[in-house]
Amino acid sequence: MTKVLIVYDSKTGNTEKMALVIADGAKKVEGIIVDVKRVDETKIEDLQEADGIIIGTPTYYGLMSAKTKDLIDRSVELHGKLEGKVRAAFVSAGGTATGAETTILSILEAMLVHGMIIQGRSKHKHYGAAAVGAPDKDETQICYDLGERTGNLVLRLATQKR
Repeated sequence: MTKVLIVYDSKTGNTEKMALVIADGAKKVEGIIVDVKRVDETKIEDLQEADGIIIGTPTYYGLMSAKTKDLIDRSVELHGKLEGKVRAAFVSAGGTATGAETTILSILEAMLVHGMIIQGRSKHKHYGAAAVGAPDKDETQICYDLGERTGNLVLRLATQKR
C-alpha cells in the first residue's frame, strides 16, 4: 500500500479541521493509506516511511508555527532520503493578507531542498489550501481536493516505480 502522512499543528482547532478533511480526500483514492498526526507526535522516521507528506500549520506573522519549523529543521537528518516523495501544504490564518501564502511557500521551499515533488493547483489557491479561521464551505472543498489530488499523484508515482 502507498502511504500519505498528514502532519499538522493546531492551537484553535482550525488547522486540525483542515487536516481531517484533507485526509478524507486522500482516503478516497483507492490504494492509499492515510496517517494523520499532530506535529509534536511526529517522528522524523514517519516522514521517511511516507510516500507523500502534507504539512499544515497556523500562520503566525506570516510564518509557520515553531513546532512545525522544529520538525522541518530536524528533517535535515533525512537530507537526500525524501527525494522524489510528493509534498503539499496547508495553513489557517486569522484574516486575509495575513501571511498564509508566505507560510505555505516557506514549507514548500524546505521540501524543495529535500528534492520532493510539490502538488500544485492551476486554479486559485495555487500553492496549497488556506483558510481564514475555521474553513468555510469553499475552503473545505479545496482541502478535500488537495487530499485527493495529492493521493492520486502519490499513487501514480508509486505505480511507476514498481
